[in-house]
Amino acid sequence: MTGEGYLWLKALHVIAVISWMAGLLYLPRLFVYHCEVEIGSATSELFKVMERRLLKAIMMPAAIVAWAAGLFMAVVGGLFHDGWFHVKLTLVIGMTISHYMMTGWKNDFAADRNRRPQKFFRVANEVPTLLMIAIVILVIVKPF
Repeated sequence: MTGEGYLWLKALHVIAVISWMAGLLYLPRLFVYHCEVEIGSATSELFKVMERRLLKAIMMPAAIVAWAAGLFMAVVGGLFHDGWFHVKLTLVIGMTISHYMMTGWKNDFAADRNRRPQKFFRVANEVPTLLMIAIVILVIVKPF
């Protein structure tokens, strides 16, 4: 891959990560507000639509592109030999697990069976932030 091609791929990766992170930070906030409304209300139904669209139209495509572009760059760049990359990859797997947990919570809300309180979703909202901070530090600083 040419230097310019690699830079375009990196740009695509960063755009996808930003889009994915936006969803990972916003979806739990929607859950916090969804907890406050009455089951079956028009507002509850609106939250269901918002949550579904955010997950399917933004988060899933962004996650797929971020993973595909990231893995391709890792292979081309020979990053699988770097210690910092192993830790980063582990944290990205954690981010993906968080994504799939949110998918399950969305499904609970969609079926009107959420049993978790607002506080749970407020804490869950911080997990992607902490993972993102650690990932950015690893990518920029490459401490080991």
